[in-house]
Amino acid sequence: MSRVSRIVMRTISVLGIILFISVLVLAWRRGIFSSQKAMTDFVIGLGIWGPLVFTLIQIIQVIIPIIPGGISCLAGVLMFGPVKGFILNYIGISLGSLFIFMLARICGRPLLEKFFSPSMIERYDGWTKEDGRFGKLFAIAIFFPLAPDDFLCALAGTTRMRLGFFIMVIILGKPMSIFLYSLFLQFGWKLLIPGV
Repeated sequence: MSRVSRIVMRTISVLGIILFISVLVLAWRRGIFSSQKAMTDFVIGLGIWGPLVFTLIQIIQVIIPIIPGGISCLAGVLMFGPVKGFILNYIGISLGSLFIFMLARICGRPLLEKFFSPSMIERYDGWTKEDGRFGKLFAIAIFFPLAPDDFLCALAGTTRMRLGFFIMVIILGKPMSIFLYSLFLQFGWKLLIPGV
């Protein structure tokens, strides 16, 4: 990569981080991350911009897990319906996964140590020790809804995993896990609050 390309990429990254932090601060001040109702009220109040903002919230939620991913998945389904909610969840979570992978690729292990607990790192770090093993385990884990996907995407960024393989796993594996997660949460929500 040429010097000019690196400068352009760094500038775009810095501007992206500034935009990301600005949106995060605005959302935090409005209480969007404190409850599903606050998020729903905010997103619905945005009208046609709501789906775009919700997708952005999903991207942010993957990178900085302020609220459990399940709450935002459920919010997507409840706010936009099962099909549109699933699509928005899928797009936001997939883009967030790609972003955290690339961020970890750039920052390396210090990113893991800053955002994730030592016990989480230790639990999955062994997966990376054998050649070829991590890719298989990563693909299987991404398929299932209860795996720590955000962490595993960041961990993948610190390995020699090819970007193309990562994208393929996310594209093929995320739909099923998001579908199962959303279905399970929506079913549980309906049990807790009948008539929703």
